[in-house]
Amino acid sequence: MGDTTKTILLCGVGGQGTILAADLLAHAALAAGLDVKVSEIHGMAQRGGAVTTVVRVGESVGSMVSDLGRADVIVSFETTEALRNLPFLAEGGALIVNDEAIKPLPVLTGKAAMPARARADLLDAGALLVPAAAIAREAGNAKTSNVVLLGALSARLDFPAEAWESTVAARVPAKTVEANLAALRAGRAFVCEREGER
Repeated sequence: MGDTTKTILLCGVGGQGTILAADLLAHAALAAGLDVKVSEIHGMAQRGGAVTTVVRVGESVGSMVSDLGRADVIVSFETTEALRNLPFLAEGGALIVNDEAIKPLPVLTGKAAMPARARADLLDAGALLVPAAAIAREAGNAKTSNVVLLGALSARLDFPAEAWESTVAARVPAKTVEANLAALRAGRAFVCEREGER
């Protein structure tokens, strides 16, 4: 990574494991010998509200703040949050999106509608859509979609594989270590296979 600070924005809704993924990312960066700054916005997370975390990594990170158009990577845990946070993506930045739409309460009650062209708009913006739930199930645990997305992110960041794997092994519940490691590897493999097809 050199001495260039990278800004990674993770976004989703409460209950998707966004905060755990950000914690794992931050600790993997530390394990790789980098400086890290983290900023979290929880919203109404327990009620399915928006959760956004900015993780900045580099040799020397001066601030945790990320302005519009400054995120090198956005990892979104669902499509609507990806659209909402798209203005933060830097020109030429990477957009990794879980290919899932979660209906918020206003949509469920009929007071609002889901974006009509969310998938198409994200593809137009250059998003890599990741079927994280299906990959997580195949890896052995449907609850590890967040770590699948982290694995996809790991393919875009120059951290040693050992930093990612040792962090996951140390920071998830002991009984879920193998499933989470399988999810991490599967998410990374998905991106590497897709890039190999280009």
